[in-house]
Amino acid sequence: MQIMLKRQLKQLSTKNNSAGFTIIESLVAVIVLGILMTAIAPTIVLSTATRVQSRRVELATLAAGAYIDGVISGNIPAPPISRVNEDDEDVLTNDRVEAPGTSLDCDDLDDLRDKKGYCSSPDETSYKVYCVDGSGDGKCTENESKDMIVQAFGFNPQSTDAAEGYKLGVRVYRADAFSDNEALEKNAGEGKATQSTFTGGLGKRKAPLVQITTDVVVPGQTTFKNWCTRLKDSNNTNSNDDCID
Repeated sequence: MQIMLKRQLKQLSTKNNSAGFTIIESLVAVIVLGILMTAIAPTIVLSTATRVQSRRVELATLAAGAYIDGVISGNIPAPPISRVNEDDEDVLTNDRVEAPGTSLDCDDLDDLRDKKGYCSSPDETSYKVYCVDGSGDGKCTENESKDMIVQAFGFNPQSTDAAEGYKLGVRVYRADAFSDNEALEKNAGEGKATQSTFTGGLGKRKAPLVQITTDVVVPGQTTFKNWCTRLKDSNNTNSNDDCID
């Protein structure tokens, strides 16, 4: 009987020692895992933020392309066309146009339909802002990062008539860039404000995601002479005698 009792006590002692050793191993494993996670966490955060930002820039590029295609096809009315002096160094750049105002009104669905997608605010004469509904709720709101706001403007040293063709500039901002009263950013001279696809955080919310400049020729309306004369003026060439219809 005593021998049996000793054996049971020995087995119980062995089990207790094994259990204690398993707990220590678990604690060591947790500590090692925590150290590894701490080491790789910045890389994971950076990778995730960059992937989200890349997708956001991609959506902004698609929004800019869709807007330009809509304007060229005539489905979207042209933005304001400015006629500037031909000797102005910034005549064909979009540096001369200020970033959009901090107010934004793109919530009225009837208003958006009536204006072919243009928002009623900011109320400017040098540009318009166009709503690209990325969230799918039928409007652009200031607290939605998926909605894209296209700032559009045009230049033609010869005429303010869009039918005669013009240089079109667009900047694409996130709608939530308008969520406070802080000024938005734009490229200025050699200073580049456009957001990068590489980021470790939320990106520069106030800066444009994409900035594009292109020539617009209205099919069936813009003549070769309109196009030729505008290009010559933009290159500071005064003689337009060889621009014939």
